[in-house]
Amino acid sequence: MSDPRIPIVILGATGMVGQRAIQLLAEHPWFRVGALAASSRSAGRPYREACRWNLDGEPYAGVGDLPVLPCEASALVRGAGARALALSALPSDVARTVEVALAEAGWVVVSNASAFRADPRVPLVIPEVNADHLRLIDRQPWPGALVTNPNCTSTPLTLALAPIHREVGLEAVCAASYQAVSGAGYPGESAWDLLANVRPHPGDEEQKMAAEPKRMLGTLGQNGIVQASFSMSARCVRVPVVDGHLVAAQVRTRSTITPERAASLIRSFDPGLDLPSAPRPTLLVDDRRDRPQPRLDASAGRGMAVTVGRIEPCEVMGLKLFCLAHNTLRGAAGAALLNAELLRSEGYLERLKG
Repeated sequence: MSDPRIPIVILGATGMVGQRAIQLLAEHPWFRVGALAASSRSAGRPYREACRWNLDGEPYAGVGDLPVLPCEASALVRGAGARALALSALPSDVARTVEVALAEAGWVVVSNASAFRADPRVPLVIPEVNADHLRLIDRQPWPGALVTNPNCTSTPLTLALAPIHREVGLEAVCAASYQAVSGAGYPGESAWDLLANVRPHPGDEEQKMAAEPKRMLGTLGQNGIVQASFSMSARCVRVPVVDGHLVAAQVRTRSTITPERAASLIRSFDPGLDLPSAPRPTLLVDDRRDRPQPRLDASAGRGMAVTVGRIEPCEVMGLKLFCLAHNTLRGAAGAALLNAELLRSEGYLERLKG
């Protein structure tokens, strides 16, 4: 009996995010793995030979015998069809070439890469926050579509701030992230840099975390996204934790809000999503003084919920809090899969039949 689920092509299948996506698709009710693609080093080999599996559970999640296709648009169209759905976990330099070429060929690409997150034509989406931004797709110049999910630190921060912003407005946010090593992929950063150490992030994480929440908390206008008008400052560090990015935020709001009211808004946040990967509830508030913690809270809601804690008064900014999410699930593969589910529910996958 044939599988009625929609096939997804995983781009960057051998990396940490690609592996997470494959693992999530193993028992997904709507989607399945259709094809795998990776670098030229892996192309042409069975997945089990091309990939060092670094996750718990069944190695290769049942697709170890699938051949790996090259991450080149023409080869992917030949190998997986003229129109297909892709989840991209590619490095940004590769994504910048491949993703638009696939959209031009008629594919729908849901990307975890940062290459097009700032492109005004491309929606940057957390379904619980700004699902309406998907309508940017209707203005894209390609027969296919390209959608992105945000950086793994922007995600928990934006979700935690969304109910506060909607109620009283944000004026300024200062945030610092404490990021797990899995966010760097495998083999990742040197153990020499991380063991018994906290390392200021050498990449561009701070620029992403400073820019992306303002876009996602903005509004869709006639000329594109109108960013939310609060100011944002970000610092990012890598810490010796396996999974789970913790963010500390100090928040100044446009109208005064008590920590109790902020906690109530976060607890009652209900985006009304009925999607397989959407956690219920989306946001959890933990009142204990020592929470959230990556080891204890990153897997909340099957790794898709955000845990918020230490919602307290701040003498400088007015309000402060911690928020935490699993970086390769809520912050990466699970976020992209949730966007694919949103695309299906909103009818955007119908263009694959054209």
